Amino acid sequence: MRFFLLIIIICMGITARAQIALDWSDLSKGISLELPSPEAIVPGFQKATFISKMKALEGKKVIITGYLLILDGEQSTYLLSKNPMASCFFCGNGGPETVLALQFSQKPSFEMDELLSVEGTFHLNEDDPNACYYRIENADALSFK
Repeated sequence: MRFFLLIIIICMGITARAQIALDWSDLSKGISLELPSPEAIVPGFQKATFISKMKALEGKKVIITGYLLILDGEQSTYLLSKNPMASCFFCGNGGPETVLALQFSQKPSFEMDELLSVEGTFHLNEDDPNACYYRIENADALSFK
């Protein structure tokens, strides 16, 4: 009986820690972008609309694999990209749905273009022109090196 109870407690712990695995196709299919309006306050900004599957992930623990991009010399602005820097969204390969912002709880020691699996709390951005459409907070990463 004690063994059975121990198994149940272990299974509950594993289930409570489980995260949802995301793929880059989930992010691409999960968003539609409106064409910028000439009257827009921020010219060129495309307002995002997310499908219900993506909205259901808001605030949930997720995991996704991609390439780390470090956007400043002080190494304080991080993105995870579907592609390495040489072929990322900023260079014309893909769209804004192929990157997501990372907010680490501690400064990571990874290098540019390092392949990582990142776990954290998933958030959406529909209308802030100064941020990515997708963001992972409290990020924790594992390198494949």
